[in-house]
Amino acid sequence: MSNSYPLSDWQLHCARRTVFSGGVIAYPTEAVWGLGCDPWDQDAVERILELKQRPVEKGVILVASSVDQIRFLLDPLPRALQAKAEHHWPGPVTCLVPDIEQQIPEWVRGKHSSIAVRVSQHPVVRALCDATGMPLVSTSCNPAGRQPARHIWQVRGYFGNRLDWIVPGALGGNRKPSRIIDIVSGQQLR
Repeated sequence: MSNSYPLSDWQLHCARRTVFSGGVIAYPTEAVWGLGCDPWDQDAVERILELKQRPVEKGVILVASSVDQIRFLLDPLPRALQAKAEHHWPGPVTCLVPDIEQQIPEWVRGKHSSIAVRVSQHPVVRALCDATGMPLVSTSCNPAGRQPARHIWQVRGYFGNRLDWIVPGALGGNRKPSRIIDIVSGQQLR
């Protein structure tokens, strides 16, 4: 069976199996390499936070292949806020979306009442989210205080064999990580 993604069926199968078995993957995004996992698997998320030496209070981003994958977060919001978020997607903009019904676990959301969400246009990210049928955790691939990995050799240098799968592929054309916009206040945070 062939697919329309830049990954082989075997590569997608391995990534999907890794995510569903509680593993941590590294993958290329629009600007830097990311670390990802199943957001509803607390052990996997905590492992990413441990690898990065990142406190759980900061929270992490969810990345999706389409607005439909995160529709459950948008539906409780007023239509005007939904439109603000959807205006930026797909693309390299992360929106802070109020998690009104607290559908996202605290280990993903951190100490915040909103969740950082991006609908990616990167073909590898979209393939991964489609293969798993859900949004994934996405956080830059680097230990705290270090520059995010922009090359696969940096991914391996930072984390070696502590990752369960490295998804091959090229970064997108962006030089900087995604902008972060609070859809309630309209403030750009990064």
